[in-house]
Amino acid sequence: MSGFGRSVVVGGCGAVGGMFAGLLREAGSRTVVVDIAPPPAERDACVVADITAPGPELSAALADADLVLLAVHEAVALKAVAPVTRLMRPGALLADTLSVRTAMAAELAAHAPTVEHVGLNPMFAPSARMAGRPVAAVVTRDGPGVTALLRLIERQGGRPVRLAPEEHDRTAAATQALTHAVIVSFGLALTQLDVDVRTLTSTAPPPHVTLLALLARVLGGSPEVYGEIQRSNPHAASARQALCDALRSFASLVEEGGCTDEGDAARGMDAAFERLRRLMGPELASYQDQCHALFRTIQPTDGGGETDR
Repeated sequence: MSGFGRSVVVGGCGAVGGMFAGLLREAGSRTVVVDIAPPPAERDACVVADITAPGPELSAALADADLVLLAVHEAVALKAVAPVTRLMRPGALLADTLSVRTAMAAELAAHAPTVEHVGLNPMFAPSARMAGRPVAAVVTRDGPGVTALLRLIERQGGRPVRLAPEEHDRTAAATQALTHAVIVSFGLALTQLDVDVRTLTSTAPPPHVTLLALLARVLGGSPEVYGEIQRSNPHAASARQALCDALRSFASLVEEGGCTDEGDAARGMDAAFERLRRLMGPELASYQDQCHALFRTIQPTDGGGETDR
């Protein structure tokens, strides 16, 4: 058993909400799915309602629940905190799946300081499945419900990683906002180079094929979701600026052979590589092994090259 006899998943018709609704149901929880605009095929299987203004049916479900999980956009989740927590019974757990934590922490402090709460940010697409994947967990108020939910994630093979709200947002700016900016910028750069993708794929070495695959994966997602990650994280702008600065620094190394930014005494490409090796530290060899394993799975297209360059 999950420890949650009754649960409510708001936004349960979406990919992330659907993943958690399935997890809870598999664990034996009687789960009510709530969605304001469900697909026609799922309309009869969920409560169609606005979580920010609960009507009688939704209010009754919230009052009866051991767990309420908000898998909705940040603006909706923040607006829902006050009305939802007023209806929840004492001891019930509130959870959410937001990709930014600091605003939710402030909203809970203002409107629900005694409600047990954990924010969950799956650091993977739901289609990739949870086994072996990290789930960032930001505990605002700890308790038995938090423990039960994190154990449920562990039983499904997930790896909960506890972070403070500010720590989460700074980390996510690097792991998500910066990463997405790199991939999309790579694609936008290709559009300016007058190249044909079919020619690229027939000649590309594994690193380029990997970047094309990452670009294709991003393009299969929702522009709205990727845009929200960039706009809502308070540290995302700094991450993008760091990327711009790094490109300028790299260009200066290649084109001028000059110093790195801010008068760094280390000069040239060798010095830049040494800085990066220090950044990777003891993880360098492990990631090199992972990259070699990844490249072994990449099959060249139309006789493309096998080099690791």
